[in-house]
This record gives sequence, structure tokens and C-alpha cells, in this order.
Amino acid sequence: MQDSWLGVGLLLATMAIIAIGLVRRLGLPVILAWLGLGLLAGPQGLAWLTQAQIHLVAELGIVFLMFSLGLEFSLPRLWAMRSRVFGLGSAQVLITGILAGLVAIALGSELRAAIVIGAAIALSSTAIVLKQLDELGWLNRRHGELSVSVLLFQDLAVIPLLIAIPMLGSDSVGSELLLELGLALLKAGAVFTGLLWAGGFLLPRIFDEVARSRSDELFVLTTLVVALSTGFITQWLGLSMALGAFLAGMLLGESQYRQQLEADIRPFRDLLMGVFFVSVGMLLDLSLVAEHWLMLLILLPTVMLFKALVITLLARLGGEKIKDAMATGFCLAQIGEFSFILIGLALTWQVLEPTLANLLVVTGVLSMSLAPALINRCIDLAKALLGGGERLTAEAAPQEHKGISDHVLLLGYGRVGQTLARFLRREGIGYLAVDLDPVRVREARLGGEPVLFGDGRRGEILKDAGILQAKMAVITFDNRRTIFNQLDCIRTLAPQLPILVRTRDDATLEALRDAGADQVIPESLEGSLMLVSQVLYRLDVPLPIILKRLERERRRHYRTLHGFFTGEELNPEQLHAVTLSTDAWSVGRRLNEVLLERWQISIEAVIRAEQRQALTPELTLLSGDTLLLQGPPNKMERAERRLLDGY
Repeated sequence: MQDSWLGVGLLLATMAIIAIGLVRRLGLPVILAWLGLGLLAGPQGLAWLTQAQIHLVAELGIVFLMFSLGLEFSLPRLWAMRSRVFGLGSAQVLITGILAGLVAIALGSELRAAIVIGAAIALSSTAIVLKQLDELGWLNRRHGELSVSVLLFQDLAVIPLLIAIPMLGSDSVGSELLLELGLALLKAGAVFTGLLWAGGFLLPRIFDEVARSRSDELFVLTTLVVALSTGFITQWLGLSMALGAFLAGMLLGESQYRQQLEADIRPFRDLLMGVFFVSVGMLLDLSLVAEHWLMLLILLPTVMLFKALVITLLARLGGEKIKDAMATGFCLAQIGEFSFILIGLALTWQVLEPTLANLLVVTGVLSMSLAPALINRCIDLAKALLGGGERLTAEAAPQEHKGISDHVLLLGYGRVGQTLARFLRREGIGYLAVDLDPVRVREARLGGEPVLFGDGRRGEILKDAGILQAKMAVITFDNRRTIFNQLDCIRTLAPQLPILVRTRDDATLEALRDAGADQVIPESLEGSLMLVSQVLYRLDVPLPIILKRLERERRRHYRTLHGFFTGEELNPEQLHAVTLSTDAWSVGRRLNEVLLERWQISIEAVIRAEQRQALTPELTLLSGDTLLLQGPPNKMERAERRLLDGY
């Protein structure tokens, strides 16, 4: 097995599919599946892989994670939340880290190890907390806002920690160590300044050109190159690859391409982060767990209660209601995924002993497995501890959603999309547009229009555009293959959402309806109907009659607008007149006996003595009748032979 990398890779991938499906079915975090896979494939299990063999791939997972985090890092958002982020967030990280570090020192750990232990315990799981709060609709509730603020500062705190841990692993001590840390921070500041200047000038122009190419492959490749190249630059300067990736993401986070960049990087990030957690799982030593099970049994509840208590007290001192403070503490009581990154980095630089690292990893894994249930019940737990009551129940009522909702989602912002937006704006109806033209998006955003750059066929882009809160989606572009892909994506995310589709003609009308479109508006046929309405109106036909006939035509799927007498240019459907001779096969037969559906041909009219006859099934055809046939030109000759010769 060890001689066949392909066999090992395929077997691990298959096991990963089974494990992820199982933990999903059980409602547990996916990270448990990756950690279990690492335990099984690592030295403590079947010994298929070693950590050194997947170290580089695992590190790339961290790079992409930090790049995604940088994309989410919004300076305006940070400034708006500054009191909670730098108040409650900084206090939580510092106090939790210092107290945990002091306890570690009291139990015999060295100062360097105590710093890592305190930092690892201070961090919570951004991925789990945000996912659970979002699914519960609690992101805009007070405890949700407090949790997001603390998590934001925790994510920021990871950056100096990534710089500091390699320094802690050096042989320097005392003032020499402080000097190295200071130089590293200065170097990071210089790198940040350089990347800020270069990124602000180069990256937007690069992605402008890439976006104009309309090539999905080029956009994805450019995203990967930017994330990795900035990481390698910072690594070359003696800093962390993750730091460079974070800076690149932050520089692009304010651009119009943020949503598309995040959607493109997500598959690589999730897969490679899985590989990273596999490498963490390889660190688990079951014999060590069995040996220290009593310590783990004490350590797990102690750590979670300690974090919850610190956060609750700090939030309460900040003036928050006791219920919100306690709910926030329960939400953030677990150890986070960045803690594993710090522990793995500390092991690499020999700052932590393997035994202690294993205990921390196992504690973190167990706390993350308990986190979803704890977050789901945080309000109930707070009520139970406070004695419940009608007051608390009333305070727990959901707040009004602050983001865009009940809006029309315009997919495509060309002439049709912009025209529709103008009428929606006049009626006071909210809308949000998604478009892939970088120049159009930039101009529209400068003009104050709510437009996102992105590919509407990507689920992440649609979620950012509020597909789950939208009242209606309108596909305004005319690209048949793209429209079908768009419909599949929308129906997967929002099966009940009404969808209107604009097309140039009705060649695929039925197929679009089958694919999920509630209404298809063929541009050319609607133009014909508008011309008809104007002509009839000027001929003094009453307006109610005109509107009634137009609506009837739409209900009949524009049947009257199909089938025309062909000229030099062939039409997809044409009208063709056939006059029945005396010896024609169909003479003397009723209409229901000579139907031509098998050849996709319909009889639109029977003309007898220059008068159109009522098309009833019992109408008997006579010699000299002229039949108007409608259908594809290549089937018309076969249908005519049927009428005249009977075969």
C-alpha cells in the first residue's frame, strides 16, 4: 500500500467521503471526520502517511484559509464595530490568554509554552459559531453581534501570534528574544506597507483585465497565484506564508471582486484545510489519551466553563444584559480551528512538548464537537440559569433582519436589467443585481447602484446576494446554456423562489419551464405583442379587449405568433397550405382521424369556399378544402404525403 501513492490517495478520499457523510448525518462538525481520518491513516493507526509527507499541502490549506479571512476583513465594518471588537474582543483574548498561561506556568510549563497554551485556549471556532448562528438566524441578535465582534478580534490576534511563535522557538532568551520579536513585527509592518502600496495599485488592475476576459479558468488561476505568491514573499522574508495570504485577501476585500474571489477559493480552501486537519489528527496519540483520560475528563469542562465565565463577566462589565452576556459565553466556550494551527506551528518549532500538544488537541476536538449543541441551546441555558420568566422570553424574540430582504434579485445588469431596476426604484421596491462585467459593475457602484460582481451560477455568490431572503429572481441575460445552469443553482438553494427568465425568442420556452422558470418572457414575441397592441389601440379597439387578448396569447404560450409562410429564409416553424384533391386519402375523413402530431405538425385552419371552418374533431374534410399546416419545415413534406396518399 505504501508503494502506491495513487492507491493510498483514492482510499483516503473514499474514506473521507464516508466519514464526512456520517458526521453530517449526525449533525457533528466536519472537522471531526478529518481528524479521525488523520488518526486512522497516521502513525497511531495504519501508518499510511506521516505528517512530513503532507506538511506542504497542509500548510497551503492554512494559506487559503487566511486569504479567505482577509477577504472578510472589512475596514469600514471593523470601524463600525470598534467599541465591541477592540473593547470586548481584546479584553477576552488578553484576559483569557493571560489567566490560562498563568495556570499553565503554575502547573509546571515553561513561559514559551504557556504563551502558546494561553493563546490556543483564548481562541474560539469562527467556522462553527458563524455557521450555527447563521442557520439559526441569530447573527443580528445581540449575543450574535457580540460573538461576531469577539471572533473578529480573535482572527486579528492570530496574525501577531503567527509571527511570534517561530520567534519563541528560537534559542534566544530575555532581551534578545524581545529584540527578535520587535524586529519581526517591524518586518511585518514593512511588508504590510509594501503590499498595501503594490496591492492597491496592481491587484485591482490585474483583476480588471482578468474579469474582462470572461474566462472562469483565468480568474481562478489568478486568484490562486495571488494568494500563493504573497505567501511565498512573506516566507522568503522570514515570516509566515499565512500572513502574506491574509494581507493579499485584505487588500482585495474592499474590491468589487470580493464575492467572486471567495467563491473561487472556497473549494481549494475547504479541501486543503481538510488535509491540514488530517495532519493534526496524526498528532493524536490514543495511548496518551488512555493514559490521561482522567485529566481530559477534568480539563474539557474546566476550559469551556472558564472561557464562558470570562466572556460573560467581561460582557456584563461592558454594560450588556446578563442574558446576552451568558449566551455569548456559551457560544464562544469551545477551542477553535486556529488553535490547532498555533499548536501545529508550536510543535514544528519545538515550543510545545508532544504530550501537552496532544492533550490540547484532544480537548479542542471534544469542545468543538459539543459546540453546535451548546450554541443551539445558549438562550435556553441562559434562561434556565437565570430562572426564565416572561421578560427573558420577550427579550429573546428575533430582531428584524438588518440586511436586504424581500428584494428582487436581478441576475445580469445590462440594458434589460438596468431598465427593470429603474422601474423598481420608482415603485420603492428593493433590488440587488449581480453581473460579471467589471466596468459595468464599477460604474454602477460609483453611481450608487446595489450591484455585486460575481458569477450568479455560484451558490456562494447567490447567498451573498440574499437569495434566501429575496422575493423574486429575474434572469435578464440571454445565454441559453448559462440560463439553465443558473436555474439549477437557484432551484437548489431556493426551491420556492419565483423566477422570471428573459430570452430572445421562445425556442427553449418549454425546456426553461421544465428547468424551473415560473415565467419565460421571449423578447421578440413580446415586442410583436406590443406592436399589435399599439396598432389595435390606434384603430379604436377598446383597451380592455386588447389587454384580454394579449393575456390570452401569453397563457397559450404565444401560439398565434408561431408559424409563418416561409420565404427564402427558413423559419423554425412555418405555415404551409395543402389543397385536397378528389382522390386524396383524407377526403371524407374527420379531423380526429387525420391528426399529424407524430410529425409535430398541427392543422391551424380548414378553408372551404374561402371561409374558415370551425376546427371541431367531427369536421369532415371535403375535396377542394385547403388545410393550413404549421410545424418544422423538415417534417412538412411527410405530413402532406399523409394527407394526400395516406402514408
